[in-house]
Amino acid sequence: MSRTSLLQDLLSSIASRTGFLSDPRSRRLTLAETAKLCHDLVSARGEPSGVRIATQILVSFRQMDEDEADGFFALLADEFGPPAGRLRKAAEAYAATPTAETLSALQHAAEPPRQELFRRLNLAAGGTAELVRLRERLLPRLKRDPARLEAVDEDLRHLFQSWFNRGFLVLKRIDWDTPASVLEKIIRYEAVHTIGNWDELRQRLAPGDRRCFAFFHPSIPDDPLIFVEVALTGETPASITEVLDADRLVRPAAGMTTAVFYSISNCHRGLAGISFGSFLIKQVAEDLKADLPGLKTFVTLSPVPGFQSWLQSLGAKPVPALDAAEAKALAIVAETGWAADPARVEAARPGLLALGARYLLKAKRPDGQPRDPVARFHLGNGALLNRIMHLADPSARGLAQSAGLMVNYLYDLPRLEQHHEAYAAERQVAASRAVTALLSSRFNDNPNREPA
Repeated sequence: MSRTSLLQDLLSSIASRTGFLSDPRSRRLTLAETAKLCHDLVSARGEPSGVRIATQILVSFRQMDEDEADGFFALLADEFGPPAGRLRKAAEAYAATPTAETLSALQHAAEPPRQELFRRLNLAAGGTAELVRLRERLLPRLKRDPARLEAVDEDLRHLFQSWFNRGFLVLKRIDWDTPASVLEKIIRYEAVHTIGNWDELRQRLAPGDRRCFAFFHPSIPDDPLIFVEVALTGETPASITEVLDADRLVRPAAGMTTAVFYSISNCHRGLAGISFGSFLIKQVAEDLKADLPGLKTFVTLSPVPGFQSWLQSLGAKPVPALDAAEAKALAIVAETGWAADPARVEAARPGLLALGARYLLKAKRPDGQPRDPVARFHLGNGALLNRIMHLADPSARGLAQSAGLMVNYLYDLPRLEQHHEAYAAERQVAASRAVTALLSSRFNDNPNREPA
């Protein structure tokens, strides 16, 4: 390895720990100047000059306002796509003579120069993190101009799927001795059950019956990609209130039989669509099992974020009709303050649980997968829909999103692969009898699809 490469590796390592290297006093470049640098970078031959140019481009992009960023993404779309003439010629050559040589030429012609640009930008110190931020700014623009920008996003996703491959990820336990800079990010990134302050974070990390694990990438070593919070219990809890109770009796972890994954948070919007969660839960379950052999059950305590909006849509659907219990529950949860009234809570229970089962087992997207995003995630991992719990999350957010419902997805380690294959191949939802029994008898003939 050359001295230059060794020096660059050292600089990249230092930069990834201290943040992106840039001089705040440097002159802001115009969009035209940045465009020229992009073209220069793609054609650059020497590594030192390439690193310098890549750094200038990324510094420039970070300083851009929204209008300038619009112009930059348009530049990526319009000037760094595959040359149409060269691609057509290569395709015709392969069609005429399908050999390894013409196939290689076609593949080379089909690769957009954008991908090489992104690869070279990644050579800059801190470049990986900057490209994740770049995609974070790109994603909201996709809805406004999908025809133009989806190809740019596809190139970034293609590269990220390689760069953030499971083989590169490092699993670390997060505890109260973890550096404060990382703990601050855990507070900021928590996406399911808000952590209000340092005392609340300590309650999640310090007690012996709590665990937290995160995936890190070597290029971004002090910034978690995704993390999961785990409660070690003697049985499956019936509500998130039990899990987050600061006054609970903390018992030794060695005596616990159940690991409850009660919160999983993706940390970077720029990595949306790059899956880490399935690897994280399975890895953590295996590690916990090895560390605490007494653990027998691995379950989630999951929200049902699409349930309330689905309930509100039922009035517009003439079929299938609600039965009496479901109609009663639907009316109750539409009332202000229902969750604070024990009588109304109990009156809503049977109908709301039936509606929950109907939503999770029958409400489908056009591709045959469940409408609920959390259900798609866990079922795709090979988990089993184990139990639906009434008013398990009485928080304002829980009521607004899920009408208070929460779900246990069971990670039965020996059967994960079997359930995953059945779901992937035929969209079969693995569900317990306790869940399927909640469905009204009118759905027994076809328990996995809701009539349109």
